[in-house]
Amino acid sequence: MARLIRADSIDRILTEKGHHRSEFIDGNWDPGIRVAQAGRRQAHVFWDGPGESDQLEVITVELRAADYHVVPTQQDRGGRRRLEVTRP
Repeated sequence: MARLIRADSIDRILTEKGHHRSEFIDGNWDPGIRVAQAGRRQAHVFWDGPGESDQLEVITVELRAADYHVVPTQQDRGGRRRLEVTRP
């Protein structure tokens, strides 16, 4: 069973690796990461901005190196790509 996970822990790891948080400025998203809690045992990581698939691949490698289990997915009906992150 997966262990408890906190989105802010994942956010901290990624910002320490040099990723910037995305911000909503003047009606647009500034490129960067967003981490959202998706229950007690899962978090979602999104990339806002160009190069989404490449950036998500980089983030996947970094989180796996930090002992997280990462599965790339896409939201229903052709929605946003995201990473589902758990801790085994």
